[in-house]
Formats: sequence, C-alpha cells, structure tokens
Amino acid sequence: MGRVSGRSCIVTGAAQGIGRAIGEALLDEGADVCFADINAGKVAEVAEASQKRASAAGGRAIHAPVDVTDRATVQAMIAHTVDAFGKLDVKFNNAGVNKPMNFLDVTEENWNFVMGVNGLGCLIGMQEAAKQFIRQGSFGKIINTASVASRQGYDNVAPYCASKWGVVALTQSGARDLARHDITVTGFAPGVVATEMWEQVDRDLMDIGAAQSPGQAMEEFSSVILKGRVATPADVTGTTTFLASKESDYMTGQIVMIDGGMTLV
Repeated sequence: MGRVSGRSCIVTGAAQGIGRAIGEALLDEGADVCFADINAGKVAEVAEASQKRASAAGGRAIHAPVDVTDRATVQAMIAHTVDAFGKLDVKFNNAGVNKPMNFLDVTEENWNFVMGVNGLGCLIGMQEAAKQFIRQGSFGKIINTASVASRQGYDNVAPYCASKWGVVALTQSGARDLARHDITVTGFAPGVVATEMWEQVDRDLMDIGAAQSPGQAMEEFSSVILKGRVATPADVTGTTTFLASKESDYMTGQIVMIDGGMTLV
C-alpha cells in the first residue's frame, strides 16, 4: 500500500478496460487520480464509483471529458487536474482504438481514425503533460500504452500495428528530449487482455470474415501465449503502478512487455 501516495495522476481511456483498472489500482496505492475519457457520462460514473476506494487509501478521484486528438480538451483536462490536486506528477496516455480491416481493404478513413487517436493523441498528451511538468519545475512521468502489436505486425489490423509502433518511437523520442527537464517517458505493451475493446475487435473480425465464430480470434491469439491464458486487466496493473511509482524513477525510454510470453523481444 502507498507506493504512489501523494502523486497526482491522469489516466486517459479510463471509462473501461485497462484504463479503468489502471486508475483504480493507483487509487488503491494512495494516488489522486483523474479518470478521463471521451465518453463523459461513463467516465463520470466510473470516477464516482471509485471515490470510495480512493477515500479508503487516502487518495481522491475526479473525472474529465477528453478527446485526445483535440489539444484544447487535453489542456482543459490537465488544468482541471491541477486545479483539483495542485499539481500533475504522472500522465498515462492510454486511450486507444482499433478497427480491424483486411489489409487490402484498409481505407484512408480507417488509417486516419486509428492513427489519429493512437498516434497523434499520444503525442499531444505527451506534449501537454511535459509542458505542465516544466511549468511546475518538478519531476514528472509520462507512461504510454503500446501493445504486442508494437513489436510484430498482424494482418487485419495494420493501422493499429503502425500506430503502436509509433507509440514506441514517441516514447523513445520523448525520453531523449525531455530528460533535460527531469521528465521520464516509459510505456507498457499488453498482449491479449479480456476487455470490452477485445470483445468489439472479436465482432469486427467476424464482420470482415477473418473469424467465423465468437471467441475464435481470442482463442487463436492466446494459443501462442506461454502462460496459457489471456490476461485480465489486473495482470497489467502491477506493472503500471510500478511505472507510476518512485521505484521506477530511474527508468526512461523503455517499453515493458506484459503479454504472458506471447512475444519474446
């Protein structure tokens, strides 16, 4: 308990799945957390439900609507967090999307949608968090969500793979540039995680003929996981809380794989 006590954190994409789990795990360890998401109504409900666990651990939970591709709303989210908590210490750029399409069918619209949220959204989030850290004159952490798709390309999700390779590049570039400001940039790469997003991907793969039955895609992906099962969000949060804590203050420019041995890099 208390590994991130007193740290002010923002988690985007926090209305469900991995993002929500990251925020709740931070609260359990004493952090103040802003749950942020484009789904304003749902993220408000999540933050309100999380307030009880926040109070028990000594932290606070708030929420903010955000479109990570819109710089003005990102700035407003950060300002709201600083107004509430007095500072910003840790920024998780976790919001992400996927929309499977067969490789030869990928359209400019599909490419721009996925790259916009996962790539540009990550860049804007990093930039605006870093500007806040510099204004404060204090140490700060930026933590980006990559993927096993950042280490290996998969058919049917080419834009997603490209966007997550981009997240790795942004993490390394940001780490190099921001080190002079005492800002670290790290990331983590989950594999197959049983979340609402994977349920939607499963349906999308059936829609494009890449899978014939519900659950087939997850079963096929999980067949190569050395741990022998798909992950739950709880399998990820031990690492994400570590990355937000003082224990990882000497790390920067690194991506931590949390995939059960799906990819060995």
